[in-house]
Amino acid sequence: MDAAEFRALGHQVVDLLAEYLEHIEERRVFPAVQPSELQPLFAEPLPQDPSPPQAVVGELETKLIPNCTHVGHPGYMGLITPSPSPVGVIADLICSALNQNPGAYSIGPAAVALERRVLRWLTDLCGYGPEAGGNLTSGGMMANFIGLKLARDAVTGDRAQHDGVREAYTVYVSEERHVSIDKAVDSIGLGRSALRALPTDARFQLRLEALEAALAEDKLHGRIPLCVIGLFGTTNTGAVDDLPALRHIADREGLWLHVDAAYGGGMLLSHQWPMRDRGLELADSITLDPHKWFYAPLDAGAILVKDQRRLTASFGIRPPYLTDELDQAGERYQFYVHGFEQSRRFRGLKVWMSFKRYGARQIGVWIDNNVRQAKLLHQLVAEQAEFEAASDPPMSAICIRYLAPGLTHHAARRLHALVAQRVEESGKFWISTTELKGKSWFRINPVNFRTREEHMRRLLELLRQESRAALQTAAVDPA
Repeated sequence: MDAAEFRALGHQVVDLLAEYLEHIEERRVFPAVQPSELQPLFAEPLPQDPSPPQAVVGELETKLIPNCTHVGHPGYMGLITPSPSPVGVIADLICSALNQNPGAYSIGPAAVALERRVLRWLTDLCGYGPEAGGNLTSGGMMANFIGLKLARDAVTGDRAQHDGVREAYTVYVSEERHVSIDKAVDSIGLGRSALRALPTDARFQLRLEALEAALAEDKLHGRIPLCVIGLFGTTNTGAVDDLPALRHIADREGLWLHVDAAYGGGMLLSHQWPMRDRGLELADSITLDPHKWFYAPLDAGAILVKDQRRLTASFGIRPPYLTDELDQAGERYQFYVHGFEQSRRFRGLKVWMSFKRYGARQIGVWIDNNVRQAKLLHQLVAEQAEFEAASDPPMSAICIRYLAPGLTHHAARRLHALVAQRVEESGKFWISTTELKGKSWFRINPVNFRTREEHMRRLLELLRQESRAALQTAAVDPA
């Protein structure tokens, strides 16, 4: 492909995507297609001969795009996958063309410098000092894994990374944790039985007395507390744990304090509901996800550490084949020496370009709009009797449930699942369901700069209609 062909194809793709984004609200949020219909679309042997580039793009236009979940649609309010900013989309195109690997300085010197600046922005945003550092990751799953490894290494005096886990350590978090915490505790060698998932209060915050009781019980039986994890924006309700209190307990017990702010970190940019005074800077390490509420395209997570020397202590292995003999002054920063990944995508570009193009102030306006939309839905639910909300949403996540006299737990679960399915089939919205304190709920989470308040009103009316229909047609037996 010469430059002329690349230019022509590039124009075709950009025109296609511009048209897609301009008319995205006219599409179904979720495609009206069954899995059995998708497999034949791509069922062909490995191509041996080239195809015209326009034909390849044409196949994507007819086979891929119509059958995607359109997360940029204002009616997408399900899992925390936001509408990607258009400049972030452009950034990923540039990223692929340059193909820099910031894992090693020699494969991306300017990329390394840019990512270090992005990390500086993020650590500043969280309230960390100049000694802080971090790495961009694939997302919260990897960031939480790294955060737990840092905790394991720090508390064991780095013995565990050499000798393995020899003692019975324990980790503490609320029952509203993300599943990545369970996987991380498993992956660092503690075993999932080492995780203490503790109850929450009426606002879905970790109950401190439950934490104190679990600590006392474990110490009584010879287990060693290792880490306490605070949540800064739970997936279901956006709840924020009492981080100053957790810091006090961690200091008293000699624990590492990790905070999962993958979703809630966006509130640091809020103008109307700022959360820069909730103690996030007290954490030893923080998970943040720019690809969630900073509206960057996937993938772009981050692990941030109050003292960047901990990264080097946990990951500082320099094999001979990666020694940079030209770095006599020690100025070529090697991300692989201070992090888990060696080869990885130039994730920082999309975050850098988003902040440069829109500015933190505008991104904060989008975040406030999403919070306002969740609070409007909470208000609308409070004004009638057919639904109830789990809590007043501090962020943009809100859980509501349909109320019907005599509806059993099994029937309520069936109703909410059936209604969510019908909402998906309508093509107008996409939401999920969840469980909170033994009850079934619709989980609604706008993280989209295209969503408007009118969408919240329409969604509630659709949920009302479909819930009533499910009961009236005996699709759900109240008893």
